[in-house]
Amino acid sequence: MYNVGIDLGGTNIKVGLVNENYEIVEKASTPTNLPRSAEEIVKSMVDTMWKVLNAAKVTIGEVNSIGIGTPGVANRNSGVVLYSCNLDFKNVNLRELFKKYLDKPLYVENDANSAAFGEVLAGAGQGYKDVIVVTLGTGVGGGIIIDGKIYTGFNFCGAELGHNVLVYNGRQCGCGRKGCFEAYSSATALINMTRESMEEHKDSKMWEIAGSLENVDGKTAFDGMRADDAAAKDVVNMYIDYLGCGLTNIINTFQPEVLLIGGGICKEGENLTNPLNEYIKREAYCVDAERTTKLNICKLGNDAGIIGAAFLYTIAE
Repeated sequence: MYNVGIDLGGTNIKVGLVNENYEIVEKASTPTNLPRSAEEIVKSMVDTMWKVLNAAKVTIGEVNSIGIGTPGVANRNSGVVLYSCNLDFKNVNLRELFKKYLDKPLYVENDANSAAFGEVLAGAGQGYKDVIVVTLGTGVGGGIIIDGKIYTGFNFCGAELGHNVLVYNGRQCGCGRKGCFEAYSSATALINMTRESMEEHKDSKMWEIAGSLENVDGKTAFDGMRADDAAAKDVVNMYIDYLGCGLTNIINTFQPEVLLIGGGICKEGENLTNPLNEYIKREAYCVDAERTTKLNICKLGNDAGIIGAAFLYTIAE
């Protein structure tokens, strides 16, 4: 049997057919084309799913279930997206909308939670039961797996790790609060810190690397550090200190077996993980050096959400 996993994003809808070994045997994507109604988006999901099934020469009868990872707050068991500002969804029953096209068990979960579950099933979290996943992108996403199951809180709003405050009354966050983890540790935050440093240090090599403030990305400061630029080193050190502080807070709260980080910044590899490990080793609350949280980088990339969504049926109530 196969399961279908759908990663519903604000930019693209990605659909994968996943076998029992957690392998994606076929996948396809289509633009989400927002703003659109829920009905139109569901039609695109279904059309893309048929495209995948036909390419794989698999019949709908061979599909066990369908899972969807969506931005926002979702009730996994009812199939209802309670709220998603990205999609402009409020109390949208995806299960009912799908029934107009096919009658298959359908489960819906927050996209970051689905990706975290995928990493546990087939990625860097495989073999562990208690795992936290933190994604460093435009914002800071979070997924919490406790005893092999996704933790969402009683109201499905749990795991918003990016909106714990690091600095009281600090940088403005998009959520409305000030000083959030996201405002200091996302890729966006790193870009903002880099630009601020460049404006302060007109002789920094980061100007040569980026060319302009508009071209700054998450690599600029790290590239400057490798070029032995003092201002760039300060940016990287500051970013790692903020990120290390936030990750240590998470470890002190949950004490997971493994803490996984993902996102484009993680391509820096040991330039990122080595100093983070030193920070966590120094700051985390731990009484047994043999039983301490491991820090690793996610393995599955964009496939994590598809794989996790495909197997939501295994943890449905």
